[in-house]
Amino acid sequence: MNARTEAPMLAKLSNAHLDALEEETIFILREVAAAFERPTLLFSGGKDSLVMLKCAEKAFIDKERGGSIPYPLLMIDTGHNFHEVTDFRDYRAKQLGAHLIVRSVEDSMARGTVRLAHPGESRNVHQSVTLLEAIEEFRFDALIGGARRDEEKARAKERIFSHRDAFGQWLPKEQRPELWTLFNTRLQPGEHFRVFPISNWTELDVWQYIARENIELPSLYYAHQRQVVERKGLLVPVTELTPLREGEQAVEKTVRFRTVGDVTCTCPVESSAENATAVVLETLTVEVSERGATRMDDKTSDASMEKRKKEGYF
Repeated sequence: MNARTEAPMLAKLSNAHLDALEEETIFILREVAAAFERPTLLFSGGKDSLVMLKCAEKAFIDKERGGSIPYPLLMIDTGHNFHEVTDFRDYRAKQLGAHLIVRSVEDSMARGTVRLAHPGESRNVHQSVTLLEAIEEFRFDALIGGARRDEEKARAKERIFSHRDAFGQWLPKEQRPELWTLFNTRLQPGEHFRVFPISNWTELDVWQYIARENIELPSLYYAHQRQVVERKGLLVPVTELTPLREGEQAVEKTVRFRTVGDVTCTCPVESSAENATAVVLETLTVEVSERGATRMDDKTSDASMEKRKKEGYF
């Protein structure tokens, strides 16, 4: 897209609504700190969790008087994450002086609580087990996540304060009303909440905020050269974990990732966007949600995400 086209489009794009979204997110982050004894913020190093971390920084850290985020950061690592993302996760947590807890699916495999159907199976869905084990280990009563309603149909059904039973299950018919921004945070022993402060944000909002706040991101989010192969309409990165199949041939394309996750199920899209402003312009024209365009694990059926959420997936 050339500069002549970019200037008019950016001139018409308002950032005014970002203040209201930021204010709502900060309010929810503070509400969690006030209402729960042992909350944690899910932090993967991805763009949504980095936006939440920025809001948490604004909520609890004063530039002059200091302060700290009053709950730890938690990462459930499949062992198959992009190193650029995990390296950035560690860097950002250290930069803020935040307490980072990492629990691994590989540890669950060693305990026998996770068993793969075959060595090449994606570990992404098995994060639920490791997450529930971390909840039990640290007795977390609220987990703050970066899911948004525009990402996927099941996530659109979520409340901001999403109640989970003693088995970590999401029961859609038992969710509590949230009228006038009043949240019912009462829990029975063993229960917990999943809290989604950026539920009302869209992918475009996230990128506008990243551009406005000049938020650093892992390099994968911007255009770079990568060997890929097309499968089922997706560009699969060619890696040790996702090698070429018989008869396939890799091609090098200029791509970026709209979302990042487990290497075995996350795909890039063709893009020349080298900064957040350029991504904003691209996002204005997309017709497929970021998960629909990039996640192999969501291609099985329309109900795949809802089924996983009922089983404890975040």
